[in-house]
Amino acid sequence: MAAGAPAVGARRGGSDAICNLVICNESSLRSQPIIFNPDFFVEKLRHEKPEVFTELVVSNITRLIDLPGAELAQLMGEEDPKLPGANSTASGFFRSLMSLKRKEKGVVFGSPLTEEGIAQVSQLIEYLHKNLRAEGLFRVPGNSIRQQILKDALNSGTDIDLDSGEFHSNDVATLLKMFLGELPEPLLTHKHFHAHLKIADLMLFDEKGNKTSTPDKERQIEALQLLFLILPAPNRSLLKLLLDLLYQTAKKQDKNKMSAHNLALMFAPHILWPRNVTANDLQENITKLNNGVTFMIKHSQKLFKAPSYIRECARLHYLGSRAHTSKDDLDLLTSPGSKELQPLKSQKRSRLDSCHQEETQQRTEEALRELFRHVHNMPDSAKKKKLIRQFNKHPSALTPSSDVATPPAPRRTRSRSFSGLIKLQKCGSPAHVSQGKLKSLEGQKEESCRRVRAHLLSKDSSSL
Repeated sequence: MAAGAPAVGARRGGSDAICNLVICNESSLRSQPIIFNPDFFVEKLRHEKPEVFTELVVSNITRLIDLPGAELAQLMGEEDPKLPGANSTASGFFRSLMSLKRKEKGVVFGSPLTEEGIAQVSQLIEYLHKNLRAEGLFRVPGNSIRQQILKDALNSGTDIDLDSGEFHSNDVATLLKMFLGELPEPLLTHKHFHAHLKIADLMLFDEKGNKTSTPDKERQIEALQLLFLILPAPNRSLLKLLLDLLYQTAKKQDKNKMSAHNLALMFAPHILWPRNVTANDLQENITKLNNGVTFMIKHSQKLFKAPSYIRECARLHYLGSRAHTSKDDLDLLTSPGSKELQPLKSQKRSRLDSCHQEETQQRTEEALRELFRHVHNMPDSAKKKKLIRQFNKHPSALTPSSDVATPPAPRRTRSRSFSGLIKLQKCGSPAHVSQGKLKSLEGQKEESCRRVRAHLLSKDSSSL
């Protein structure tokens, strides 16, 4: 608990449960933004169900790039990677030399990548972030003696004070490349090698559907985002630290003379090239690999975010919906004809809407019954007849059911006039009066009105 943050305790009823409310009075903490990780469900799915997560990601990778059966099996780890130059004997001497260099394993250098090794190497990266203006950084070699001292210190786990001035930034930069080059496999792993070649070939299409020579940056970013999701956790952590460092270095190229392409030439052999191969083994793929690393450096700030549809699939997986959903399936969710693929949220909403409609219908019917009773109890008038005619036009919707009794109208002491006849008809019959009977009663009333009118005119004339 922070200083100055009192705790307020409250007991509920007679139970032993205590609810603590912590009030923070420090303005420095209150001003800090609340951090929300949009990839929470993605990371949760990756750690709890790695097989489901890998299948989800790989299914979307194959939507973007064409991977034959063997290359797909290599990406999934079902087969050993088949790398260029693996069967060649022309450069066997150089491959043997490089493998001998990695035989002497230390705690950090030459060992498989671990979180402990990343913690040691991160000291080098933090130092270089503060010294990005050195001209020729990562290109100019440092002092080999100082580098060996620094290497031994890292292998032994000794704390190093790089800011003491004992080491130059070129020493640290060269040692970082050395660490990456001595890993048992490249940082981007052997099984991802063919996928990176296919990503480099993603180009835009013209209006006629022909492939152009312009890279399709959006698809390349999306494919790299997916590919980085299935990297081993230590590889992904160090790759993010490294690409961020190279991105910041390229931003200072006016001082250090190291553009993104120059940095890619320095690091592609260490993080992407297969181990134990030379430039002759790669041949025409060298340009693709170098351009691929250049693209990673330029767009590094976007590559470690899961695509939105992967986030949605992971979220739906933990909300009880379908787990194996691709981007195409999510697009179908928005189409009007995909009733079977409606998410759980929309199904709940539809059930709530139907319940609300039923309640509204019941209230409407009750109100109509009440209105019908009120009309029957009205005194005889033209308005009453008009309302009854409107009820008779829609008898099934507006009149109450037969089981609802209509209260009888009170008896009146006046003589049995035409209005009295209507009253008797209503009291002795069901609530619903047929259209024919109403017309006959209206005719009788009009006839009686004519007789009364004629009688009054004859009396007026005789008096005159």
